[in-house]
Amino acid sequence: MSVTVLIGTQWGDEGKGKIIDVLTEGSDVVVRYQGGNNAGHTVEIGSKKHVLHLIPSGILRDGKICVIGNGVVVDPRVLLEEIEELKKNGVDVENRLVISETAHVIFPYHRMLDKLKEGKKGVKKIGTTGRGIGPSYADKYARCGIRISDLICPELLKHKLEERLVDVNTILTKVYEENPVNLADIFDEFAAYGQKIKKFVVSGYSFINKAISGGKNVLCEGAQGTLLDIDHGTYPYVTSSNPTAGGACTGAGIGPTVIDKVVGVMKAYITRVGEGPFPTELDSALGEKVRKTGGEYGATTGRPRRCGWFDAVIGKYAVMINAISSLAITKLDVLDSMDEIKICTSYKYNGKVLEEFPPVLEVLKKCEPVYESFKGWNKDTTQCKKYSDLPERAQKYIKRISELVGSKPWIISVGPKRSQTFFVG
Repeated sequence: MSVTVLIGTQWGDEGKGKIIDVLTEGSDVVVRYQGGNNAGHTVEIGSKKHVLHLIPSGILRDGKICVIGNGVVVDPRVLLEEIEELKKNGVDVENRLVISETAHVIFPYHRMLDKLKEGKKGVKKIGTTGRGIGPSYADKYARCGIRISDLICPELLKHKLEERLVDVNTILTKVYEENPVNLADIFDEFAAYGQKIKKFVVSGYSFINKAISGGKNVLCEGAQGTLLDIDHGTYPYVTSSNPTAGGACTGAGIGPTVIDKVVGVMKAYITRVGEGPFPTELDSALGEKVRKTGGEYGATTGRPRRCGWFDAVIGKYAVMINAISSLAITKLDVLDSMDEIKICTSYKYNGKVLEEFPPVLEVLKKCEPVYESFKGWNKDTTQCKKYSDLPERAQKYIKRISELVGSKPWIISVGPKRSQTFFVG
């Protein structure tokens, strides 16, 4: 029995979906523990590309059980579409998907409020996906949310919608001058969704803990990344949940002492989608080259990602707050044609050198990166099958990342396919 938590160490989009797919081979149960369909995990199998937003990418491995944990916010329409798409591609979902009864539901009014609030902020917008994630989590913490257990019980669903729409419609009509939400329409639609997903619903915490006590290997996957964590990220330019390793405990209902390993996924450079400070951003032709070579466009929104050099200050911070025991370094191949590669080793702020990451926005946005330069390897790494196959300069680059962030590499990825991944050691 083992419990592994896999997290992103940057601003998300580190290639977690592929690493989850690789690690699922040795797992029995894969649990998604936070976020919603604002996340996208992409996995390429043969010539087919799968993009998943809610269901753990472990579903692509035959015989593996996948759990949507209580910490996830679920848009049932998106979930059902994802299930149907998987079925079309020959993936068995019926007997392998489990949904926690205490996960919260995203409704159309959450999406409406998300977009209206962002639109009102103008240049001060956060850069949300507009999927209703934040408003759904806001309802959860305001103790007026509607959960999966309510969704599958029509009487409860109607009662709770009636209560919630009093406030929602007041906000829509009085604050935003929009039309109110019609109770009958939303109830009919979502009651139907509830009956379709009812067969997947269980007590999530009980299911997961029984798997652990029964000797199963459990893999917990986070969406987004450390710097988007609501508590530990670049607030307020963050998501509305805890993608960090601690989020696995609350979002899956497991105790911290059962976790054996925390794997941190680090892209060999760094990207960010949306607004907020980004010290190593390459707002130049070089940044565009990285974007095109790496295909850096959001799996969920299609938005172009902002690209920059690897930031070891952020990496060290992520290793510390997640207690990362090993690293998965992805997209090394994107740097294959670079003559010079840089790593940010510290920041300059008001004439001082900062070795530790400053989580305060007003400080971070004034930080200037201090770089260490490396000669590029200018060799194709996409055919490498083991660590010793990598060019010497690529090995040196990985070794330096490891030294700076304080954790050892375990997995290296040199392309999007399963076969383009190998373990170190």
